[in-house]
Amino acid sequence: MTESRQVEGGCLCGAVRFSLELPSKWCAHCHCTMCRRAHGAGYVTWVGFESNHFTLLNGDHHLTWYESSPGARRGFCNTCGSTMLFESQRWAGETHVALGCIDGPIDREPQAHVFHDTHVNWMPLDDALKVFNP
Repeated sequence: MTESRQVEGGCLCGAVRFSLELPSKWCAHCHCTMCRRAHGAGYVTWVGFESNHFTLLNGDHHLTWYESSPGARRGFCNTCGSTMLFESQRWAGETHVALGCIDGPIDREPQAHVFHDTHVNWMPLDDALKVFNP
């Protein structure tokens, strides 16, 4: 029997903290325009978890959800503005967590580029990873 391992994470100011139960489902760099704008970056590295592997430890009143498109929402800290979470009906039962908001290593490296067809040319990419354009 494999023992589950937990990692924690949170926002920049520490008002929102969460725990994640490994294993994760996947890890990928998202190049979609909404992720780039929400994070102010060339791409965002997300880690997918079964929703029941995500536990909010504290900061419920600081966690705000923004419906970025029909059926999809992004969770951010209403104190410091850190965008940490993404949930969508398209991937029901999953919570996507920004890798940069997780303390320490997880159980996998990034495996792919998604929405690569909208990537920006000024951001260097790891050409060894798979490319997906859902």
